[in-house]
Amino acid sequence: MARLWPPARRFIERLQAYKVTRGGLIFTAAFALAGLVAMTFTNNLLFLILSAMLATFLVSGFVSRLCLAGLQLDFQLPEHVPAGRWVPGRIFVHNRKWLMPSFSIRVEAIRAPERPELKTGVYFPLVAAGKVVQETIEARFPRRGAYKQNSFAFLTSFPFGFLEKSARVTLSRETLIYPSIDPQPGFEDLLLGISGEIETYYRGLGRDFYRIRPYQAFESARHVDWKASAKLRTLQVREFAREQEQTVEIYLDREISPDFDAWFEHAVDCCAFLSWRLAGEGANIRFRSQGFDFRLPEEGDIYTILKFLAIVYPQAAGGPEAPLYEDSYKLVFTPAPGRFREAGWASARILDPSLVVQSPPVRTVSDQSEKPRST
Repeated sequence: MARLWPPARRFIERLQAYKVTRGGLIFTAAFALAGLVAMTFTNNLLFLILSAMLATFLVSGFVSRLCLAGLQLDFQLPEHVPAGRWVPGRIFVHNRKWLMPSFSIRVEAIRAPERPELKTGVYFPLVAAGKVVQETIEARFPRRGAYKQNSFAFLTSFPFGFLEKSARVTLSRETLIYPSIDPQPGFEDLLLGISGEIETYYRGLGRDFYRIRPYQAFESARHVDWKASAKLRTLQVREFAREQEQTVEIYLDREISPDFDAWFEHAVDCCAFLSWRLAGEGANIRFRSQGFDFRLPEEGDIYTILKFLAIVYPQAAGGPEAPLYEDSYKLVFTPAPGRFREAGWASARILDPSLVVQSPPVRTVSDQSEKPRST
């Protein structure tokens, strides 16, 4: 019995590669009716018609299989792709057959929770022999992580439309997907609150006066020096030496219990959103986590942080490190506030599971079923 199962499974998979269309069902019904009439009246002409219909059905399956043979697929995406957002991509189909063209080819993504999604399928009426055709599409990835196997399917119902033949294609190219940087419920309010706290925090530090300079577009009016503006007849603002040193220190705690996995995914999305928006406002960011320390913009751009957040996972890594700056605005994501307060983060704004709304459980995408927690 065990020896018979592999051949039977391959036979079932070949059957699943064909799908009878509505036209095929009508043709099958007509074929059955012609067979019944031929058997009833034993008319040679009816047997000839029955044979022609059977040959047409078999040729349809054979030609559709030839159309899909020798096709090669490539799928290219932009360098930076966040989860949950439609991004433009390009699909390339190469017909490697040296003589026969392929007709009426459709390309679709295989639907699964961990697979990329195409907004629409792609249709190529003709792929000439030895040629490459391409089409721009929009794709979306549901979750952050490293997508190492993106699965698509070629489909065709050529030549008669009785059968739809499909062939699965799996690409081995790795695609790194960042966490979502789009606002989720509560993220915008959190950003507004943090931005206000940062402004109030640094305004109260008693910064040293540096110089008077011309006003620049979109600057706050509270720093305008009206006397200097009246004297020079153009808007002038006071600049303080400490303005160049404002730093937001963000710490993501990776040492969590399995009960907080869903919260951890939500905290990763929140970190990505806040880092993206604060970097866009020109803030200096020191992003830290167990095993990761990065300064923005001194050591690189925001995409370095997003790449880390794309593949980060919970890990037992000992107690938290102490803050690096005494006068920085500190923001900590942790389910254990007590540990961080004891480590010197008493002045930080701590976002624990009671303050960051938890989302449904989400797992990162990778070629492994689950990352082991180190001990």
